[in-house]
Amino acid sequence: MCSRVFVKSTLAEMLRGFSFADPAGVAGLGNAFPRYNGAPTLIYPIIVMDEAQTGSGMFVSAKWGLIPSWQKEEKSGRPPPINARSETIASNGMFKRAYASKRCLVPIDGYFEWRDIHGTGKEKQPYAIAMKDGSPFALAGIFDIWRNPATGELVRTFCLVTCPPTELMATIHDRMPVILASSDYARWIGPELDPGDLMKPFPSDLMTMWKIGRKVGSPKNDTPDILDPIE
Repeated sequence: MCSRVFVKSTLAEMLRGFSFADPAGVAGLGNAFPRYNGAPTLIYPIIVMDEAQTGSGMFVSAKWGLIPSWQKEEKSGRPPPINARSETIASNGMFKRAYASKRCLVPIDGYFEWRDIHGTGKEKQPYAIAMKDGSPFALAGIFDIWRNPATGELVRTFCLVTCPPTELMATIHDRMPVILASSDYARWIGPELDPGDLMKPFPSDLMTMWKIGRKVGSPKNDTPDILDPIE
């Protein structure tokens, strides 16, 4: 499961890192970044296929937590899914339509995961995970656009795709988000119905992880020191 990410870049820096995508759709998000402790329900810049289907990408804003377009009303008391399993995404009724036609890239600088120290769920050690070279990268996601029947408002939402872990990640958790190589970005957001071979663990030798303090546990804490390593 991936339930928290960080974007230590400014929005302008993130846009420069993914300059192949038209940035116009997220011009209003500048004040929201950097975001050191990004949680579900917040708005993020994601990259989707451009509206003209020319093969280029464009940035749009979306809320983390998928509400499928066919859902009649927003369900109260149960949060929308934030992750979709790669093994069942093409057949699961909640995700299969979006997977076939509405895939997206979610640019980040890193994400967080928790290791269950004793296997009881009572004590967990948080870790930060990123690229060794510190570069931003893109997670595989799916999105949809839901119309609120009460207001008529169109709401774009997304969730992240997860897969089995690499050797590195397996030391702390049994799942990880699907990280895409930059050479696969166009294919992931493109018209192909089932790019299933892209949903695989990312090479461990390009990644790094480190222990951090438990301050990350509350989304209210959103300061750079969340990423400070601890012994």
